[in-house]
Amino acid sequence: MALNYVWLAFFLISFVVALFKLIVLGDTAVFSTVMTGMFDSAKTGAEISLGMAGIMTFWLGIMKVGEKAGMIDLFAKAVTPFFSKLFPSIPKGNPAMGSMLMNFSANALGLDNAATPLGLKAMKQLQEINKEEDTASDAQIMFLVLNTAGITIIPTSVIAIRLAAHAANPADIFIPTLIGTLVSFISGMIAVAIYQRLNLFKLPVLVFLGIFGGLLAILYYAMHNLPAEQIATYTGLIGGLVIFAIIASFLALGMIRKVNVYDVFIEGAKEGFQTSVMIIPYLVAMLVGISAFRNTGCLDYVTNAIGSVVAWLGMNTDFVPVLPVGIMKTFSGSAARGLMVEAINHYGPDSFQGKLASVIQGSTETTFYILAVYFGSVNIKKTRYALTCGLIADVVGLIGAIIIGYIFFWHK
Repeated sequence: MALNYVWLAFFLISFVVALFKLIVLGDTAVFSTVMTGMFDSAKTGAEISLGMAGIMTFWLGIMKVGEKAGMIDLFAKAVTPFFSKLFPSIPKGNPAMGSMLMNFSANALGLDNAATPLGLKAMKQLQEINKEEDTASDAQIMFLVLNTAGITIIPTSVIAIRLAAHAANPADIFIPTLIGTLVSFISGMIAVAIYQRLNLFKLPVLVFLGIFGGLLAILYYAMHNLPAEQIATYTGLIGGLVIFAIIASFLALGMIRKVNVYDVFIEGAKEGFQTSVMIIPYLVAMLVGISAFRNTGCLDYVTNAIGSVVAWLGMNTDFVPVLPVGIMKTFSGSAARGLMVEAINHYGPDSFQGKLASVIQGSTETTFYILAVYFGSVNIKKTRYALTCGLIADVVGLIGAIIIGYIFFWHK
C-alpha cells in the first residue's frame, strides 16, 4: 500500500504544482514539458527492460547450470551461518542463499549487469517458499533492502567520471564512499531487523561485519596510493576474473557431474527472457511518476525547503547544491548521475561540492527502481514495510555521506 500512495502522490502533487505554475506564474509550457517527459520515461522504461533481455537470458541460463551442477548449493552452505540469522525463514541449504550471495558479490564489485539478473533469480527462489504469493515475505524484504543499500567496494564509474573531468586525484572519494555505503547497508539491515524483531548481536553477524571491515582496511592500504587509472584497471581485473571464474566453475562442475549444460542453459535462458518482459509494466509505471515529479520542479522545491531549514538552524549550507543528487538517486540512478556530472562541471571536480556529489552517488542506491523491478518480477503487490526500510537506509546513507564529505573534504 505504501508504494501505491507514493505513486499516486507523484502524479497528484505534480498536477497541483503544474496548475500553480500555469495559473499563478504564467508558465504555459509546463504541461507540455511534463507530458513530453512522461512519454519519454515510458519509452525509456520499456527500452531498459528489453535491453536487459540479453543479459537476463545469459545469466539465468548460467544460474540454471549452477543449480543443476550443485554449485549454488555449495554457495548456500557457505553463507548459511550468517544468512540464517538475517533470513531465519529460509530453509537451511536453500539455493536462494547462494543466489543472494552472488548478487551481493556482483553489487560489491560494481558489476550492475550481472547483479540485477542474479538478484531477480534470488527473488524468484524466495517467492517459491513464500506462503502468500502477492505479499512480500520477511526474507524478500530483507533481501531487497540490503540490495538497495548494497555495498560497493570500489565506485569505478564515479572514479571514471572524475578522471574524465581532470580531477587532481579522481580516486580520493574511494574511502569516503566505502564508509558511506557501509553506513547505508548497516542502517538498512538494522531497520528491517527492528521490524522483524531479529537479534543482530549474534556471533555469525558480528564475525561477518568484522571480516568485511578487515577486508576494507586491507583494500584501502593496498590501493589508496595508486593512481586512479590503476585502481580502475585492478577493479576491472578483479571483477572480470571473479565473474568469469564463477561461470567456468559452473560449467566445469556440470561437465564433471555429466549435466547436459547446453540444454540446461537454454532452459534457464527462457526464464530470463520471460522475466525481462514481465517487469516492463512495473518499471514504466515508476519511471513515469518520477518524471512528472521532477519535471514540475517538485524536486527543486524539496531541495530549497531543506536548504532554508538548514540555513535557519545556522548550519553550513555548502552541501545543499548537491542534495538533488542524493534525492534523485532514490528514484533514478541515471538521473542522479547526470546531476552529479552537472555539479562536477559547475563547481569543479576538486571542489567540496564536486567531491561530495561523487561520494553521494557512490554511497546510495535506487530504491524505487529496485522495488519496481524486483517485486514486479514475481508479481508482489503488497510490499509491507519494504519501502519504509529502503527509504530509511537511503536517508541515513545520504546523511552519512554528507557528514563523511565534511570530515574528508570541507575546509573553512
